[in-house]
This record gives sequence, C-alpha cells and structure tokens, in this order.
Amino acid sequence: MASANQANESSINVQETLDLEQNKSHNERAQWVLNAPEPPSLWQELADCVKETFLPQRKGFKNEPRAKHLVSFLLEMFPILHWCRNYKATKFKNDLMAGLTLASLCIPQSIGYATLAKLDPQYGLYTSVVPPLIYAVMGTSREIAIGPVAVVSLLISSLMQNVEDPVANPIAYRNYVLTATFFAGIFQASFGLLRLGFLADILSHAAIVGFVAGAAIVIGLQQLKGLLGISFSTNKTDVISVLNAVWKSVHPSWKPQNFILGGSFLSFILITRYLGKRNRKLFWLPAIAPLLSVILSTLIVFLTRADKHGVKIVKHIDGGLNPSSVHQLQFHGKHIGEVAKIGFVVAVVALTEAIAVGRSFASIKGYHLDGNKEMVAMGFMNIVGSCTSCYVATGSFSRTAVNFSAGCESTVSNIVMAITVFISLEFFTRLLYYTPMAILASVIISALPGLIDLKEIYNIWKVDKLDFLACIGAFLGVLFVSVEIGLLVAVTISFAKIILISIQPGTEKLGKLPGTDLFCDVDQYPMAVKTPGILIIRVKSALLCFANANSVRERIMRWVAEEEHEDNQQKAQKNIEFVLLDMSTLMNIDTSGIASLEELQKILHSSGTELAIANPKWQVIHKLKLSNFVEKIRGRIFLTVREAMDSCLGSEMATI
Repeated sequence: MASANQANESSINVQETLDLEQNKSHNERAQWVLNAPEPPSLWQELADCVKETFLPQRKGFKNEPRAKHLVSFLLEMFPILHWCRNYKATKFKNDLMAGLTLASLCIPQSIGYATLAKLDPQYGLYTSVVPPLIYAVMGTSREIAIGPVAVVSLLISSLMQNVEDPVANPIAYRNYVLTATFFAGIFQASFGLLRLGFLADILSHAAIVGFVAGAAIVIGLQQLKGLLGISFSTNKTDVISVLNAVWKSVHPSWKPQNFILGGSFLSFILITRYLGKRNRKLFWLPAIAPLLSVILSTLIVFLTRADKHGVKIVKHIDGGLNPSSVHQLQFHGKHIGEVAKIGFVVAVVALTEAIAVGRSFASIKGYHLDGNKEMVAMGFMNIVGSCTSCYVATGSFSRTAVNFSAGCESTVSNIVMAITVFISLEFFTRLLYYTPMAILASVIISALPGLIDLKEIYNIWKVDKLDFLACIGAFLGVLFVSVEIGLLVAVTISFAKIILISIQPGTEKLGKLPGTDLFCDVDQYPMAVKTPGILIIRVKSALLCFANANSVRERIMRWVAEEEHEDNQQKAQKNIEFVLLDMSTLMNIDTSGIASLEELQKILHSSGTELAIANPKWQVIHKLKLSNFVEKIRGRIFLTVREAMDSCLGSEMATI
C-alpha cells in the first residue's frame, strides 16, 4: 500500500513539474508577442516599396560592390536586358511576322481612335511609335500590344471637351490632351514605384466589364457619323443625345455612298474575322483585313473621284518622325487642376485594361506578370509619349490577341510594329489622303463586339449579385448619362460594397475540432466542441476601425448573453469566465477599435468575465501597448488560442 501511495505521489509530482514547465513555456511565448519589435514607419515602408520594385530578392545588397548594385538595378529596370541574352534568330522570325501583322491592324485602328479622341489622325500613328518602343525595353509582358485604344480615346474626348472645345479651339484642346497624358504617366509611374497597385483595382472587374460594354455601344453610335457621312455636333455622349443628333442630321445631309462603302467593307472585315475563328491557321486574315479595306477603299475613291460626289475623306495627314511637344504641355492656367484629374482617371482606366489584358495572356503562357513593373513601364512610356506628340497609350485586347495568335515571342514584336508605323508615317501618309471616313468608322465598329462580353456579364450575375449591380450600374450610367457618370456609379457601388462588408460584424464563434488542435467556426463545423467556461471569438475583419468596431463589440456582448442564457437553461455548472479574442486575421486597428475593446473589457469585467487576446499582429499589439490596453487586461496576451485556454482555465479543463 505504501509503495502504491509513493507511486501516486511521484506521478503527481511529475505532472506538476510538467505543468510548471508548460506554463513557463506558455509565458515565455506570450512575451514573444508582447515584446515584438515596433512595426516599420510609413517612410520606411515607402522606401522598401521602391526598393522591392527594382531590387527584389536582393537582401544584403549593401555589401555588394556599387557596380554590381548598378547592374542589378538596370536588370530590374529594363527586363529586356534579361531575355535578350538568350534571344535567337528563330524567335526574331516569329516576332517579325507578328509585328508586321500587328502593324497592319494597328495603322487603321490608330487613325480611327485618334479621330474618336477628337485629334488629328497622325496623333494616333504617333502614339503607335514611341510608347511601344519604351514599353519594349521596360515592360514584362511578352504579348501585350501597346497603342491607342477605343475606351481610353472615348474617355479623353468626353472628359476633355468639358475643359476645351475641340472644334472651336483644336490647338488648345490638343495641348490639354498632351498635358493630361503627361499627368497620367506621372500617376502610373508613381503607382508602380510606391507599389500602389490597388489603385488600379479601384474599379472592380465587374465595373470594368459594364463600363467597357456601355462605352462600346456609345463608340458604335458615334461612328454612325462617319459611316453615314453626316455631320452633327453634340458634347453629350449618352445614347439618347447621340441618336437624337444622328436623326436630325440624317435627313438633310445623309450621303448613301458613304454607307454603301463603309457597310460593304464592314461586312468584309466581319466575315474575315469569322473565318479566322473557324480556322486558326487563317489568323492573319482578320488581322490584315482592316488595312486591306483601307487600301482598297482609298484606291476606289481615288479612281472614281467619289470625294467629289459626297464621300467624306481623311484628307491631309502630317507625316514624318514624332515632333517634340514639350513646349505644348500646359502647366499653368485655371484648367490645370481639371486636366490633372482627367489624367488620374485616364491613368487608372488605362492601367486596369492593360494589366487585365497582360495577365490573361501571361497565364496562358505560364509566366508571372509583375504588376508594379507594368505600372512603371506604362507610366514612363506615357511621360515620354506626352513629350513626343502622343496621347495616352495602353494595352489593346484585340491587337494583343492578334499578336498572340501570330506567334510573338517577346516585346520585339512591338518594336517591329513601331518601326513599321514610323515608315508609314515617313513615306505613305500622302497615300491616305483619299481614305474615306466611312472605312475608319467600319474599322472601329468591327472591333467593338469583342468589348461586349455577354458571357462574363451572365457569369457575374450568377456568382455575385452585388458585383452585377456594379456592372449594370456602370453600363447604364455610360449608356444613358455620360462616361464620367458611368465611372462614378461604378466606383460608388464598388466602394459601397466594401463599406457594407467592412461594417458587418466580422466575428465567428470557435470550437475545437475533435482529435485535432484546430479551432474552427462552430456554424461551419457543427462537430466543433465549445469549451465550458470560455467563449472563443475570432475577429475576421482585416481592420477593426470606426466603421465596424461598435458592431463587433455588440455582436460579442450578444453572444456572451446568449451563451450564459443557454448555460442557465442547461443548468451548467460554469458560466462564461473568459472571452478569448483570436486576432490572427486582424491586420490593424485604429483608435475607435481600441476604444471599443476598452468598453468591452469594462462591461465584461463588471459581470465577472475576463478578456484575453490571442495571436495579435505586430501593428495591433504595438498600438494596444501604446494605449495601455495590455495593462488593462492584465497582460493576457497569448501566442495561440490553445495556450490562452491552457493559461486561463488550466490544462485539464482545456483538454477535450
């Protein structure tokens, strides 16, 4: 009997020793949380952003020679220096064919998009020369085709005509467009340097789908002016105003020759596109169809002198190398603020479209597209472009698809395209004198069906009704009010969605999954077992702030009351003694969040319940220490939920 008692006492001593060691290790790990280093300052984070953009994965670079540091910087700044060392003649052959095919589509589209932006035709060609060359040495996408695009051209014309009338004062209008392009480049480069890529996502995917679809219809209606050979002037872009202007202009000034010519070649372009989709080996046919249409229609007008019988033509196009436009940039005057705002809006829309296009084709090829480097490349090409008579350039989906189908291997295809367009500017612009405006309208209209993605709109409706609301809101805003109102509606609905999600009580009750050390949501996992005497709650929100702090506090108090009421009904021996907040998903907290936690602690303490916190992030624990909240909860800060339970209730009670 004595030996049995000794053995029992020995086992008790061993268990007590183990418990002491376990508590000691728990306390030590709790100190890891409390003594975490201060989070980096705002300026340090900004410096790290720039450093990570150009010197990623270069830890310890301070100990390297300056020459090696400079080489690393240049390699990151200019990706072309990476892949050009392994560039082969076979790749150049593919890029040469892709670039020539791209140029055949780019030339007529660039002329048409310049007229859509209410600029002279040559500015579209200028924009297809310098920006692609800059992007070729700085961009990370192999397939993206750079140049003017329809949506950005419409956005510029619709916003800028509120600043200056393009008809009454075309020179001032052009100067403001170039200045807005400069601002757009500054904003884009800044987004990339400071790693502010989220600003390009200020328009959600659903909003962009709706906005582009609405813009496509507006662009198509505006091209009725060229297709029908009529003249109308309206500063409004909504469908009602445009249709009304078209209707008033059709009867007195309609020239059927324009419609016959434009309609015929529009049908030709659409048929070649259908054949190209049916047979992928004929991908080149829809690519050269617009240029072929321009050549044939120009020849027809020249031989028949159709311009003397009502067919409207392009007339003079300035040729030659891009002229300098540095002296044309306007940084003074009463409109500079408005021009800067337009530059910001255009920068965001252009980046959103370009990065979406680049990522979609990069995923097909199986490589990573660096969003921040893309922003820097886009920014620099538009800054340089604004000084060389270019307006805002970005990635075009239709031309990128052609570039991809043509088998491009690298950004050399953009270089080939730019050189081809430059040669056309130097030697062939006089041949475009008799190009009918109806053909340019046909080229633009033929590119619009690809901008209206009905399948994706249906998918958005099926997956997320709030996203569909943003999509249809942007679509209807563009279609029936204006382009800027469509953008405003899209952004407003997107932000409203964020606010609704953020102010919802981001909390969930946790229980322990049997046979594991995992603590999961008891609603999602009904088999999860709740611990007697302790209520474990996870704060799901990334930020506990003024928008949701009170809702979180009220939800926690309601759950405490519900748990105690349930315990009383079941005549449980233990009421809630501890409320444990799992902050593993909480990234930051503001003063309103801290005040809400302090009020929660006071209410709980007055009813005999204590508050504890598990796994806070260093930004959170830093602010809780500065506000003395850690002292108010008597230092009950723990590394994990399990350790918090062991410390609060003891190992035996915490074991299930």
